[in-house]
Amino acid sequence: MTGAGLAQVGLLPLVPLLPLVLLTVLWFRRCTATALRLVPWAPLPGLLLVLLPPSEAVFELPWMLLGGSLGLDPAGRLFLFLFSLLWMAAGLYARGYLREDPRQRRFFAFFLLAMCGNLGMPIARDMLDFYLFFAMMSFSAYGLVVHDSSEFALRAGRIYLYLVLVSEVVLFVALVLAAQAGQSLALADAAVAIALAPERNLIMALLLVGFGIKMGVVPLHVWLPLAHPAAPIPASAVLSGAMIKAGLLGLLRFLPLGEVALPGWSLVFILLGLAMAFFGVLAGLAQHQAKAVLAYSSISQMGFPLLGLGLALAAPQSWPLLAPVILLYALHHGLAKGALFLGVGMAGELTVSTRRRYLVLGGLLLPALALAGAPLTSGALAKGALKPLVSMAPGGWAELLPWLLSLGAIGTTLLMARFLAVLWPRSAARQAPRPLMWSGWGLLILGVLLCRDGRLPDFIGVTATPGGFSYGLWDALWPVAVGALVAAAAWLRLPRRGGEAAALLPPGELLLVLRKFMQPLTQLARRLHVDVLPRRLKWRAPPGVRWHNLALLLSLHEAEQALRRLPTAGLVFLIVLLLLLTL
Repeated sequence: MTGAGLAQVGLLPLVPLLPLVLLTVLWFRRCTATALRLVPWAPLPGLLLVLLPPSEAVFELPWMLLGGSLGLDPAGRLFLFLFSLLWMAAGLYARGYLREDPRQRRFFAFFLLAMCGNLGMPIARDMLDFYLFFAMMSFSAYGLVVHDSSEFALRAGRIYLYLVLVSEVVLFVALVLAAQAGQSLALADAAVAIALAPERNLIMALLLVGFGIKMGVVPLHVWLPLAHPAAPIPASAVLSGAMIKAGLLGLLRFLPLGEVALPGWSLVFILLGLAMAFFGVLAGLAQHQAKAVLAYSSISQMGFPLLGLGLALAAPQSWPLLAPVILLYALHHGLAKGALFLGVGMAGELTVSTRRRYLVLGGLLLPALALAGAPLTSGALAKGALKPLVSMAPGGWAELLPWLLSLGAIGTTLLMARFLAVLWPRSAARQAPRPLMWSGWGLLILGVLLCRDGRLPDFIGVTATPGGFSYGLWDALWPVAVGALVAAAAWLRLPRRGGEAAALLPPGELLLVLRKFMQPLTQLARRLHVDVLPRRLKWRAPPGVRWHNLALLLSLHEAEQALRRLPTAGLVFLIVLLLLLTL
């Protein structure tokens, strides 16, 4: 084994382990200050691992119940770099942003747990490890969403947790079926096993639902525009920049891409991708909170890699060309969206008449233009690489998709203009950013700059298409110019009515529709429970049951209510877990 291989074997277990070690140190109050200072550096093993020359070295986990291993392939390499950089930037930012927050210890505990799960996913080489890391990330993120304990945050966390539970259940079923079909837990065997499985359509539907919830696939997106505004700014950055990409990583790992042509599923993915792209724009334009606009923008932007997956399912031979484009798009969007979310907290400088005001304005414009696909940005590179490949689309989509992609770029430009418009007038109430916030934000701005010419993806190991990553200047310029002109006309001509437009389409809009249809059923159920059934069903104690037995039943009922409380349930869970580990 080479020196790079030995170094990789040494660093692989540290990627998920170091956040857990810091979490343990954070548990002791005497060490809290030290642990908090080290939190931003917990992703460092992941970045060091990416800097090493590529190696096929693997770290085995024979002590696990079903075995396991950690390793790094080209796709995992890019996602590990993206996730590590985002968590490091968010950690630096959070140290300054939450410096005076009395609950920052609790925040960083969930932060480290979610980081462990997120960083473990790209290096997992078997289904069980991947699923465990995914579940750890998903459930830990609940603590980030409900951090401020406001009514809105608790509601957002509740919706998020409901969908996480659905996601975990359907993914578990999908992985069991895939493992049974291939008689293997190795991720490398999953795509072929699913392609040949008798239950292929069922497995793919479950995968689409499970990972689609995390990606924000419409109509499974309702948690996203609620969780992003509710969470603190550094948590929103990793929710959108890193955790959404975890859903894309899952689809890349499991879908039978390049194995078999599936025209039916190709159409499903293309239609869902287009629905996300345009619905996200329309819903985002109706928002009056900056983070809500960015949340819908994430839904819109994740529609494009989903569309790319649809193209690959239609033409398996196109997958070697599409794979680097989708990876480039994931890197570009993760860095740009993370920078925009962190930029929300920097907007306090926009009202200051100093050079820092122009630095913040430039730092907001750069990732916004990148998302829109303006020339000389990573967005132009990613979208320009995708456009020539739509010729492989089935049916008449090959002629239609280039125009739809350009229309999507116009919509993204409008959405970024809306983001800047709602951010600007609200900046006066914000406090000045602290130095650590500048450091975290600057790290992502630097990443956006380095990604614009394709050198950063090449350095990470993403091999470009034979012609290289390139784009046409006019093709990149005219959609952004049209979007900018429309935005300027709207700014000059339309009345500025504050948050009135948002009342027409509040975040989590589909929940209101569901509530409207479910309200009569809820009222009927409540009436049956409270009024009708107690009068119709008169319960009497069976012969031989005495009043002290009824008191026992009441005590058991009270015990059940106590177990439903979160601290008690958590304590019981830990006790049961310790008992199982000692067996």
